[in-house]
Amino acid sequence: MSAVRVLQGELQVKTAGRGFVDLTARVAGWLAEQRAQAGLVTAFVLHTSASLVVQENADPDVRADLERFFARLIPDSLEYAHRDEGPDDLPAHVRAALTATQVSMPVRDGRLQLGTWQALWLAEHRVAGSTRRVSLTFVGTGP
Repeated sequence: MSAVRVLQGELQVKTAGRGFVDLTARVAGWLAEQRAQAGLVTAFVLHTSASLVVQENADPDVRADLERFFARLIPDSLEYAHRDEGPDDLPAHVRAALTATQVSMPVRDGRLQLGTWQALWLAEHRVAGSTRRVSLTFVGTGP
């Protein structure tokens, strides 16, 4: 029987501006490098204007529709007091507050246990691209 291990790592994710970046393969690759077998992996985004979501991975219209929904719900054009980094600053914070900064996913037989149409996405909420950091923690067993 394998002992429980706690492993940590970090991903650097380049974004092109508002939208979604699929992290699924990168997290799966990290788990494979760690030889993780069974447990739980948690991804945590280290920013206040980006977030993580588990969402549809097949039809890009889903992500485009989500972005249109956020644009209507949280427009950049409102008069926000917090505009230190531009008109998209507070809207980015609100979008992140309405989604999640961390996502935990089960790992079984060395693989992420996501549904057929699920993927882990980093949601970039700023208009300009950026480099985002995502902390990974695996708690579980391995060889």
